[in-house]
Amino acid sequence: MSSAVDLDEPAAVTPDAAGRPTRRRRDWARTVIRGTGQTLITIGLVALLFVGYELWVTDLLAARSQQQLSEEIQQQWRDDPTVTPAEPAPTEPSPSGTAPSEQPFTPAPIEVGAGDPFAVLHIPRLADGYSRVVVEGAAQNQLAQGPGHYIGTAMPGEQGNVALAGHRVGRGSPFLDLDQMRPGDPVVVETADAWFVYRVLGDPATGDFAGDPSGIPGQEIVRPTDVSVISPTPGGPAAGLASGAYLTLTTCHPKYSAQQRLIIHARLDGAPISKATTPDGPPALNG
Repeated sequence: MSSAVDLDEPAAVTPDAAGRPTRRRRDWARTVIRGTGQTLITIGLVALLFVGYELWVTDLLAARSQQQLSEEIQQQWRDDPTVTPAEPAPTEPSPSGTAPSEQPFTPAPIEVGAGDPFAVLHIPRLADGYSRVVVEGAAQNQLAQGPGHYIGTAMPGEQGNVALAGHRVGRGSPFLDLDQMRPGDPVVVETADAWFVYRVLGDPATGDFAGDPSGIPGQEIVRPTDVSVISPTPGGPAAGLASGAYLTLTTCHPKYSAQQRLIIHARLDGAPISKATTPDGPPALNG
């Protein structure tokens, strides 16, 4: 019988008389605690990287997409004959002694496929020179580029509801400060040949979003399932008739959450403005 001690396998340590844990049990507990701590640190680092990606990397990617879309749509409009000054429109015969009446400007109809840029959104309240190219469609791949137009809703200037969605945080954060909008604020939509000025609903004198005679609030917070906000008449049935020409902006609420939706409703203010005669835009662009 050998009396040598096996160094590869330490002798077991039994509990002492006071019942204190054995060395083996203490070693096992330390291993578990150490492993749990390392796991939590790893999860924390991954979470920080994900937040950084969502907040900064996606903003950089969206800014690049917006630059490309801006160049694309400007080139498209330069190639479009509807934006070049045309011959004066024929005038109607006028009564004796009065100036002839001009034909009203009629914008060209918009035909666009999913994912294509077709308009530029200007919101002076959000920033000086704020502008974002709008693409057709409100799926995630489209919203990653900028504001998206809900397919099937009205086009700019039409009767009905021009409904646009945009991210609040990340992906360029086009609607980050949408909660700063106030009644009467202009929202200008630029298309190939026209400018359309919409005004946020409510009472500009008091700042009350619920003070519009139409009964449609200028701002509301709803559940994601409340799709009536993009109906032809905001808040009405999806298949209902339009009671006017509206524009609706939708985004997540509160910031850093998707539990609710922040909604801004606006109404068309006046007739469309021709870019051929007003290339630099309407005064509303200045707020």
